[in-house]
Amino acid sequence: MDKILVFGHKSPDTDAVTSAISFSYLQNQLGLDTEAVALGELGEETTFALDYFNVSKPRVVSTVANEVKQVMLVDHNESQQSVGDIEKVEVLSVVDHHRIANFQTANPLYYRAEPVGCTNTIILKLYKEHGITVPKDIAGIMLSAIISDTLLLKSPTCTEIDVDSAKELAAIAEVDLESYGVELLKAGTKTKNKSAENLLDADAKSFPMNEKTVRIGQVNVVDVNEILARKEELLEAMKVQSEIQGYDLFILLITNVLENDSTAIIYGNPVEEVSDALNSTIKDNVMFLEGVVSRKKQVVPQLTLQFEN
Repeated sequence: MDKILVFGHKSPDTDAVTSAISFSYLQNQLGLDTEAVALGELGEETTFALDYFNVSKPRVVSTVANEVKQVMLVDHNESQQSVGDIEKVEVLSVVDHHRIANFQTANPLYYRAEPVGCTNTIILKLYKEHGITVPKDIAGIMLSAIISDTLLLKSPTCTEIDVDSAKELAAIAEVDLESYGVELLKAGTKTKNKSAENLLDADAKSFPMNEKTVRIGQVNVVDVNEILARKEELLEAMKVQSEIQGYDLFILLITNVLENDSTAIIYGNPVEEVSDALNSTIKDNVMFLEGVVSRKKQVVPQLTLQFEN
């Protein structure tokens, strides 16, 4: 039996990494030979979760066709967010909670997409459907993903299914949901020693919107001013990346995990459309977004609609 690689999107966040691990474990229990890998270095929040529950870090890969013929995708489906040689391998399955775009396959596949707050919420359903017990360590990292993606169940993307799943996984992992959640989110807010490039790329995705390519990064903080003080440095890094990669618009969402709102630093054009789409004013490349914490639900759909009209 040939090995199958399982991975999430580039610039992997906690859900991308842990859903690869949890889904790979499930597939192995079902008789397949799979390995979870990551398409980029792990962030501090993800590292904290894996270390807390004594789960080994997946190895990082930049190509897959040199190793395997088949892969499984989690927490993404869009080709520009996946591995660079995705077209050279067969995609056997996708488990995701994002929009479906720029994705097609030559062969039939298993595709599971649900409008919930986290991919691991869907994967927990799959464990139950197959009658597979979730181990304590796997439950812990799955819980970490739900906490991360829903900002401790406070994001507008969070559903009752996410809440119930988080409570169930917390019980299996034997942790207090609230106290562990706060500890996890704070672990991912350290920014002082990070370069501008790292802040921009740590959790960033590219989105084709009509004829434009929009790059949206997101960083969680407890002190927004710590990032805003580096605005000029970040704008210069955005300019360099935009010129190299062909981004028409680059947005960095600085999300305050304590106040549940975001401030955006914006580079590129057209900024008027961004202001209209997100219903806020841009001044000196900065926009305050009250109550906005979700890129997936509160930013991408609004910008997509704006640019396609």
